[in-house]
Amino acid sequence: MLYFVGTPIGNLKDVSFRAIEVLKSVDEIACEDTRHSLGFLNAYEIKKPLFSCHKFNETDAAQKILEASKRGEKVAVVSDAGTPVVSDPGNTVCKILRENGEPYTLIPGACAFVAALVLSALDSARFAFIG
Repeated sequence: MLYFVGTPIGNLKDVSFRAIEVLKSVDEIACEDTRHSLGFLNAYEIKKPLFSCHKFNETDAAQKILEASKRGEKVAVVSDAGTPVVSDPGNTVCKILRENGEPYTLIPGACAFVAALVLSALDSARFAFIG
């Protein structure tokens, strides 16, 4: 199973209990930048093998994730801040998993555009997010 896991945006405490639980349970973690993610993971004493999944290697990383999923391994994908796929790597991973019938899910987390909308005091009855 693959988990796209939302990570904190700015404050390390802006993470869900579920996200921490999933990150502690997976076999390995695909990170937008392993160096950046290591600080977050260390703060929660999560020690897992890490590998890169960023815009320059996403297709290769997606193949690695697909193979791991087919072997029954659990993999998490995290971005540097926020939710993978939304303005971050992950879309290619979704596409390849879907094409191959492999399951995946989302562990939601911090969302920058919703926070910005709320703090702006703009009318939130209707809005558009464009990358």
